[in-house]
Amino acid sequence: MKRQFITAALVALGAVTTSFAAFAAPSDSVPASGRLTFDVIRKGKDIGDYTVTFRGKGGDLDVDLRTDVKVKVPVIGVSAYTFRQQSTETWRGGKLAALSSKTDDNGTPHSISVGATPLIPASLWSADLLAARQVLNTINGGTDTISVRKLGTESVATGSGSVKAAHYAVSGGLNRELWYADGKLVHVRFKADDGSVIDYALR
Repeated sequence: MKRQFITAALVALGAVTTSFAAFAAPSDSVPASGRLTFDVIRKGKDIGDYTVTFRGKGGDLDVDLRTDVKVKVPVIGVSAYTFRQQSTETWRGGKLAALSSKTDDNGTPHSISVGATPLIPASLWSADLLAARQVLNTINGGTDTISVRKLGTESVATGSGSVKAAHYAVSGGLNRELWYADGKLVHVRFKADDGSVIDYALR
């Protein structure tokens, strides 16, 4: 299993089929609980967690994000690959004022600190991503060009029951399928470099 598998699988991300007005502020994507927790699933096995914690209200938010994944060799059970990332986003007046991130990609460290930028981070939680043509890479601080198209509306299973969610395909510098219910992220799916499907399933 190679580093590019984890990078493709976990970084937390043209033509847009949804108007930006539908997602006017990042706060619209914040759940009432102030927290989103996903199980990371590969080949039917839970390999880790993706957690987003929100503090603040309105256009002023502090968002803490944590990804912790460990892929093991079947049967043997020894650790074959790990990916850990901790980042903090600071939003002021509905705009990204700062982002800092530390990533351990199977022993290779990455650390970035970014000031105010009009870019939406590729952390996926904000539905404003759907109106973006470029996103901020949260591992290396670079810019990824994307396009987005809507695939329809579907029922998505979550830990609290099934919800109706809009389904989108993101392609380009980042490839993801995303489901949002009332602007809140409820599911993520994509194909890793080894061909396996990765799902982020909301608890």
